[in-house]
Amino acid sequence: MGESGKILLFLRSIFTRGITVMINLLGEYDCKMDVKGRLSLPTGLRKQLESLIHEGFVINRDIHEKCLVLYPKQEWTKVSQQLGKLNRFIRKNALFIRKFNNGATPLQIDSAGRVLLPKSLTDHAGLTKEVKVIGNGERVEIWSKDQYNEMLNSDEINFSELAEEVMGNVSPEGDE
Repeated sequence: MGESGKILLFLRSIFTRGITVMINLLGEYDCKMDVKGRLSLPTGLRKQLESLIHEGFVINRDIHEKCLVLYPKQEWTKVSQQLGKLNRFIRKNALFIRKFNNGATPLQIDSAGRVLLPKSLTDHAGLTKEVKVIGNGERVEIWSKDQYNEMLNSDEINFSELAEEVMGNVSPEGDE
């Protein structure tokens, strides 16, 4: 490795160690999960996560949908800090924390760019060979291809009306 490459690696380690890196993961990818439950993360997402891969990930069930959520470790830490602010002596808080953390599993990406998904979580999300991997802000969603298509095509929510209700009062500058 040349001198400039060593300097770049050194600077990257300085700027990512102990400093929260803002991430905004994007992309929709068709992927395949093998029979052992291993999933290759798409190259596009791996590139977006390049500075965070060495820290590892946490995977868990989604709160609202039948899919899995893959959090970069620093994002999981933020969520855990929020949970830590809840008073566990309040029954609803303790129940929420327990249910939210149920199934949370640390993961590492192997040298081939794969993660091994826990069977209990793949069963929960109905994952089979064909999966959709979605970059969604600070997290990655992993869906059964069929479940994802069902969600997108659902008549339950009119996306236009939802957009107006959720975003209608947000100013374009985002500061007001």
